[in-house]
Formats: sequence, C-alpha cells, structure tokens
Amino acid sequence: MIDLNKECNNIPHYTDSIFYELKQTARVMKIFASQLFESLKIGLSPDEYSALDTIMCNPGICQRDLAKLLLKDRSNTGRIINTLESFGLINRNLDTKNNRLVKNVFITQKGYDKLIEINDKILCHFKDISKKSPPEEVEAIRLSLQRLRENLEENIDNRI
Repeated sequence: MIDLNKECNNIPHYTDSIFYELKQTARVMKIFASQLFESLKIGLSPDEYSALDTIMCNPGICQRDLAKLLLKDRSNTGRIINTLESFGLINRNLDTKNNRLVKNVFITQKGYDKLIEINDKILCHFKDISKKSPPEEVEAIRLSLQRLRENLEENIDNRI
C-alpha cells in the first residue's frame, strides 16, 4: 500500500508553482477590486475602469485591439464599450482599416474626468496594500511579472 502523505512530499506540485500563486493572487485581486469599487460607489466595474484607462492611453484604438489588451473576447469588450458610451465616457468614430470599416474609440472629457476621479479614490487603497513591502521590492515584482507575461505571450496564440 502506498503512503500518500509520504508520496505527496516527494513530487512537485502545481500548488507550489509560480503559476498557481499568480492565478490565486489574480483571483483575490479581482475580488478585492470588485469590493473596493462597490464600497467606494465608483459607478463602473473594474473591467470598465480598465477599458477606460486603456482607451485613454491608446486613443483611437479599435475594439479588436482593445480586446487583446484587456484579454477579453470581442463580444465582452463590445458590451464594455457600449456601457462606457452610454455613460458618455467614450465616443466611437467610424474609420477604415485595410479597406474595412472599423470603429475607433476615444475617451471624452467626461471620461477623462471620471478616470481622474476614480484614480484619486482607489490609488491610496492600492498603495496601502503594497506599503508593507519596500517600494523597490514592489517594483522588482512588477518588472518580474512583466517579463514573465511577455515570455508567456510569445508562446500563446491570442486569437481575439
């Protein structure tokens, strides 16, 4: 008969990997962000906020490219864009790309003002979380995660 406790300690486990820690951290971060946005009465979901911020940093981005940056499918990204547009936070303008009509997305002044308002409310909460670690450690983790993500992106087929 195999002693499972002994065997368990002799083999590597997914739960001891960086991938598991990243997945769990992302899940906890998503829950934290949702609760924070709700408690602060932000009026947008964390996904809508991320889209608005990404649009501000990439004026004129099309839905497909936005979906790739957000790691969302195009239909989900379309719903987010529709919501942001209904709030008057973004505008869509028709353009052509490779002889095809595309809608480019731009942030409005109202959207810019909303983004500044949200950042003022949430950034202090994110700083509180990371203040237990020295800033240089937080930055080192961020850079390591960025390199890991870039390495992973080289090995995936992102068909959004």
